[in-house]
Amino acid sequence: MALADGTALENLRFRTDGVVTRTSVEQEVVEKAVAQLYEPVMKCPINRVNVVLLRHRHIGFLMRGLDVLPQGYESLDASQPWICYWIIHSLCLLDSPIPDKLATGIVKYLKKCQSPEGGFGGGPHQMPHLAPTYAAVLALCSIGTEEAYQVIDRPNLQQFLTRRHMPDGSFTMHQDGEVDIRGAYCAMTAAVLTNLFTPDMFDKTPEWLIRCQTYEGGFSGEPGLEAHGGYTFCGYAALILLGKEHLADTDRLLRWAVNRQMRLEGGFQGRTNKLVDGCYSFWVGGLLPLLYHRLRKTDDKSLDHSSWMFHQEALQDYLLFCCQVAKGGLVDKPGKARDYYHTCYCLSGLSVAQNNPAEGIDDVVGHEDNLLKRTHPVFNILEDKVDSVSSYFRNQPIISQENNVT
Repeated sequence: MALADGTALENLRFRTDGVVTRTSVEQEVVEKAVAQLYEPVMKCPINRVNVVLLRHRHIGFLMRGLDVLPQGYESLDASQPWICYWIIHSLCLLDSPIPDKLATGIVKYLKKCQSPEGGFGGGPHQMPHLAPTYAAVLALCSIGTEEAYQVIDRPNLQQFLTRRHMPDGSFTMHQDGEVDIRGAYCAMTAAVLTNLFTPDMFDKTPEWLIRCQTYEGGFSGEPGLEAHGGYTFCGYAALILLGKEHLADTDRLLRWAVNRQMRLEGGFQGRTNKLVDGCYSFWVGGLLPLLYHRLRKTDDKSLDHSSWMFHQEALQDYLLFCCQVAKGGLVDKPGKARDYYHTCYCLSGLSVAQNNPAEGIDDVVGHEDNLLKRTHPVFNILEDKVDSVSSYFRNQPIISQENNVT
């Protein structure tokens, strides 16, 4: 957090205590790369005041992805709705509208990814899966037109979500698939946004989610595994959607989350003793506003109402100085290749870091034009998109499960 606080880099470096490991060596390599980017700024602070989000270059990178994908994306053939979501949400954050004709084309394509069995697959004619279902619903909500909303086959989606629910409250990602905490969050998000949520659909899910909270305080993919940033966000956000966040050990979760912000880099790691990664700018950075609101409900007198309980300027420094690629797109860490996943979650984390609990007040590092649109901390689509889709589906009837059985 050298740029934000003016702390000497040497005082922030990782200390091995005389025990050198592969992990410590990798950490030192990353710190060296980050320090090389921070040192010129520390010598000439005006560079921090003038740092610019390369908005138009990022937009160009993203728009090209909606036309033709690089050959390397063949390996993500089962993640096509995800690619749509990553790009569309990034463009929304950058306040770059998608042309109507292109938006209609995306809507029609996502419709082809919808399974007759309910839910969405990773591409046309692929088996339905909770992860691309979540991504497709968010992409359609981000486009935000009635045409997009009408693609979602609510009766079949309800059946699909119901079939994924297990007797112990967990969710399988697909038919005969693995149980994963992401499944609960993906199912919950799709159900809430499309007005399909019923208590029976998530019977015993809060209890199963709490079994995933580890001794460290974070959440694991399933009971008994290691706490992880992405899984922790999914678990806690799902509890919030269920109105059951009070079941979690908030103190342990907060301690675990704030300790994921790296001292020198300013970005977040996803697990204890791991490297910084730009995507956790949202998965962990976005978790902290959720915890803030939980503590606010308890009237916690220690709350600082000027921040989300992490060093927001330090995170912005990391994203703006270390994660931007000159030709557009954002990366995991210096030296890595750009991609749409990291571009999406780096920008989402930047959006979180730029605002604070004081309504109408933004905390933007660098040029004022760096300000992004606000993302919703539970759903990670724009706040106004959540309002629009909620209004639309609120007027659609709750579908009776008794009358909708396969």
